[in-house]
Amino acid sequence: MHRGPEVSRREFLASAAGLRAAVAAPLRLLVSQPTVAQVRVEQDAVIRVESSTLRATLEKGFLTALESKLTGEKFIEPFDRTRFDALRLVYRGRETVDLGERLFGDVVARQITPACAELRFHNWNGDGVLRVSVDPVSGDLILEPSGYSSRPGVRACRYVIAGIRRDLRLVAPFYQGIALELSDPLIRGSHWLWPQGWEAGLAILQGANSGFWVHAQDGRYRYKALGVGLPDDPYALCFDAEAYGPIDDNLAAGGLAWRVNVYQGGWQTPAGRYRDWLWRTYNLAAEEQRRAPWIHQIAMAIAWCPTDTAVLESLARRVNPARVLIHLPNWRTDPYDENYPTYTPNEAAKKFLTRARQLGFHVMPHFNSLEVDPNHPVYTQVRDFQYRDVETKKLYGWSWVNQRNIGVPESNSARLRHRDKKVMVKIHPGLTMWRSLLCERIEENVRALNLEAVFLDVTLVTANLHNALVEGLTSSEGINRLIHEVGAIGDGLSVGGEGLNEIIAQGLSFAQVHLFRSGHSNIEGLERTGGCALNDFLFGRICRSFGYSRLGGRDAAEELRARIHEEHNAVPTITIRSAEEIEKPTPWVRRALERAKG
Repeated sequence: MHRGPEVSRREFLASAAGLRAAVAAPLRLLVSQPTVAQVRVEQDAVIRVESSTLRATLEKGFLTALESKLTGEKFIEPFDRTRFDALRLVYRGRETVDLGERLFGDVVARQITPACAELRFHNWNGDGVLRVSVDPVSGDLILEPSGYSSRPGVRACRYVIAGIRRDLRLVAPFYQGIALELSDPLIRGSHWLWPQGWEAGLAILQGANSGFWVHAQDGRYRYKALGVGLPDDPYALCFDAEAYGPIDDNLAAGGLAWRVNVYQGGWQTPAGRYRDWLWRTYNLAAEEQRRAPWIHQIAMAIAWCPTDTAVLESLARRVNPARVLIHLPNWRTDPYDENYPTYTPNEAAKKFLTRARQLGFHVMPHFNSLEVDPNHPVYTQVRDFQYRDVETKKLYGWSWVNQRNIGVPESNSARLRHRDKKVMVKIHPGLTMWRSLLCERIEENVRALNLEAVFLDVTLVTANLHNALVEGLTSSEGINRLIHEVGAIGDGLSVGGEGLNEIIAQGLSFAQVHLFRSGHSNIEGLERTGGCALNDFLFGRICRSFGYSRLGGRDAAEELRARIHEEHNAVPTITIRSAEEIEKPTPWVRRALERAKG
């Protein structure tokens, strides 16, 4: 056997000593420069926190100090702590009770590890725990509130951050992104349920060139809510962790960790970190790869397009059809919003779709993700899985009288006798049978009409429900699964949907989005809601947004609507009634046409 050259004992010992010295040097460096992650309990339930990015103080659960080690700035100002407690329970109707010292209560702290402590709350109304820790990698201050009571009906556990510095603006994913002062009447005293209203689980407080933010890294689709302000103080935020319905006998809530950290720069800095977390958690890099290349070439959209080939011919003379997305609502033999889930194309739609394909337009016929007509044969198969409100237990859905939604009849017979009022009920998409039945009907049309894209209405309407879990899925998990199952039909479809949030964005290529509380008419102050394209920043790589209604530029109100959509980075969108509005365009329509020439 071959043997290498002999090494003397002296040489071996010398080399070993050198190796030990080389290894010891970086070890000494690590010991002398430890990662800063300290949580220290002091007297009177005071907790001091220091991380690599921040210093914070909690007193009896209240966050009373938050200082940035990046800039030296302080973000919490003195506030009156006698009016409410930091930890609260929420019952139906937003009835709120305190869990701290305010009513024969006490708060005690205990050290768990050098980087973790907890506060225990006991009072007349109930009990709770606030766990306080530090993430040594990110520097996040992590707050995990929970609470319980012997009184049934608990909906949520709430943690309140008050004393927010008054010059900070709230940047939040409401209606695709807002950046408003906390005292602004548009948001003061408002309450936003995730994911329909609070479209992603983060809130950013932005100063001149820095700020702090709060977010949840929740990959379990847990229902949560964000409240802006307290009854007599707008400079507070309320973070709710909800219990799944039914809540009638529920005694406890919690289970979410709220992460607090500081940052330097604009709101894009924390939003970028949140987006990175989303991409890792939901494997969205794979979703990017699955998107059809043409979705990023779209330069104009038409919402609620008439089923008239004259519109196509007029458009084709002025724009590059490959850069135009068409939302087609009235393509079935049934009237709009009746007899779902029957989807039989009428003759005009067949001609329209054939001609659109010849010219190169991208068309999305309108389907519905959740609605069933009570007169439809499918209803008897799925009626036990209708949405019911988590508090009132009323059916979700609609009936339209004089363009006003009057809700769903609770009389079983009345529900069947008023099709003329377009009665529709929502079915929980966690039910596999519902997803199967709907996908079957969509697939039939994909084959018959050679479709490359479809539109699913009301995909944004998911919530904590009285029947929150069906087959172990929430409605939010169910709609996510439904969108992906539709997208997998045939050789793969590009799916459009209504609304844009962190759940449905995962499977959508296009989202028809709404303006701030301005479905069909403008609220006062709508002009203040533009300028912050937060949702496009978060989701634009996989899902592009386009406008909803009244986007013809016929008056100042419609021009404002178009401008706000544009400031949210939506695809320029027009709404027209006929080809004549292409031939004789308003200034807004003309501008959209110019951008789509390509």
